[in-house]
Amino acid sequence: MNWWLAAAAALTAGGLGPSLWAAVRGTPGRRVVAQNMATLLLCLVFLLLAQGYGRPSYTDLALVVSVLGPAGTLIFARLLGEEMEKDPPGARLLTPAVAALAPATVVPLCVATGPGRAMLKLLLVGVLLVAGGVVTTKAVRRA
Repeated sequence: MNWWLAAAAALTAGGLGPSLWAAVRGTPGRRVVAQNMATLLLCLVFLLLAQGYGRPSYTDLALVVSVLGPAGTLIFARLLGEEMEKDPPGARLLTPAVAALAPATVVPLCVATGPGRAMLKLLLVGVLLVAGGVVTTKAVRRA
């Protein structure tokens, strides 16, 4: 086991598990926020697994999740808008979490990967994660 796999295991146990639990057990607003956080963590786990196992195809999975995850959050926020107004979710920590976790994961992976197409793909995933996190946080707060 290398450090990349250890980091993926830590994110899975420490972040993805609780996020999925909150997505199953919370109020509608908290479920949307937990789904958004689970999307971020799942994407980062895919990136770490891609580096840990040396399989670039996992980076493609992260790219797909980074595009579809925020879109799903926006749809849920739109559909559950009335229910979320009754009990607004606490989305204050979502943007700082995205702004801290995405670069903290993507930058070391870019250094380990080196220049090339793979690094551009990693940077694209990082930009999509940060942009999607900011947009979905604003949408959840307004809903």
